[in-house]
Amino acid sequence: MKLIEAVSLRVKKLLLEKGVSQYYLFKNGGIPRSTISELINLKKKNVSIDTIYQICSTLEITLVEFFDDELFDFDNIID
Repeated sequence: MKLIEAVSLRVKKLLLEKGVSQYYLFKNGGIPRSTISELINLKKKNVSIDTIYQICSTLEITLVEFFDDELFDFDNIID
């Protein structure tokens, strides 16, 4: 899978684990609704590390925790 797909899947997974919605990220993290929606629905070709950091901060996890998932194993990511 592409890196953006892995990021999208990871965000979806974290939202489920935390029991929160995309709206929660918008309301509590100041992340534009369109950015969240486009990321989740794979309408973005890339995402900034700043956006990932905002997501992590809002979900109260570290960047290490975000990327510490098998989704990001080198064997799972293609160019």
